[in-house]
Amino acid sequence: MFDPARFTPKTRSVLGALVALAGTGGTGSAHDITDAIFTERVGSCADYVAENTATATDVQQQQRYAASTLITTDGTTCTISSNAVPNHDFNATGQFAHPFSPQEQSYTLPADPRATETPTALSLQTDNAIFLNGVKLDLMAAGCFGVGNGFIGCNDMATPYRYDPMGPGGEFGTDEHNAHTQPDGTYHYHGNPMALFEQATPTAASPVIGFAADGFPIFGSYINDNGTIRPATSSYRLKTGTRPDGPGGTYDGTFVDDWEYVAGSGDLDQCNGMIQDGVYGYVVTASYPHVLGCFTGTPDASFNKPPPNEG
Repeated sequence: MFDPARFTPKTRSVLGALVALAGTGGTGSAHDITDAIFTERVGSCADYVAENTATATDVQQQQRYAASTLITTDGTTCTISSNAVPNHDFNATGQFAHPFSPQEQSYTLPADPRATETPTALSLQTDNAIFLNGVKLDLMAAGCFGVGNGFIGCNDMATPYRYDPMGPGGEFGTDEHNAHTQPDGTYHYHGNPMALFEQATPTAASPVIGFAADGFPIFGSYINDNGTIRPATSSYRLKTGTRPDGPGGTYDGTFVDDWEYVAGSGDLDQCNGMIQDGVYGYVVTASYPHVLGCFTGTPDASFNKPPPNEG
């Protein structure tokens, strides 16, 4: 279960031990993970059973919120329920199109995930992951060049030139945590959360910071390369030359289409994953696809979005 010795608060001590709750009905004391840096690297969601709280401030609105996340397991699956309030302050630099609002959300995932023969493509219909602080990952934008205002309404996955919210040409109003809000006020990440793992001077490989919809863990950026701690590299590369149609211009990462997978060119596979210490998981990267490029396993139906969902 969750080892208190492998959990480190970033700015202050947590009172009391961080204790795992047993089974699905555990109701032990909640633990404050405000600004926490995780260090646990066990690959199953069943090892992260806990009831956690935090406080976070919407900086621009000067509004303070209480976060709550409950992780339970029956041994076969895990359920992560939260109010979608992060464990860190947010919106210091964002330009949110919609005001933040707490939610009631719950996701179920396998405790022992299995790879499928063929990866499952990402889509607008499925949330990608849930982080241990209870905030979801939703990588894809519903905006494409030439469709409406370019920010919403591009719901056909076959439409070319879909914007990457993390790209240089995107104007999606994300904050310092690469996150913004959806029309219903749900705060969600589009890439590195800039929280949850040591970003500046890590001395060890990054921890598990969340779980994808297929149950495989998500690790922070840093790997142990034969004793050297360094960021993992994506195997996606910018195409060379210029775009033949649409917006034209040089391939610069503004659009998802600007990238192509080149097997073996980086550390990670097509889905942005690798095996570390015998555990397969996705890895946060500094470039596309940022966290995952596809699902290695089968995403659970609990991650399906209620249509429509834009952002």
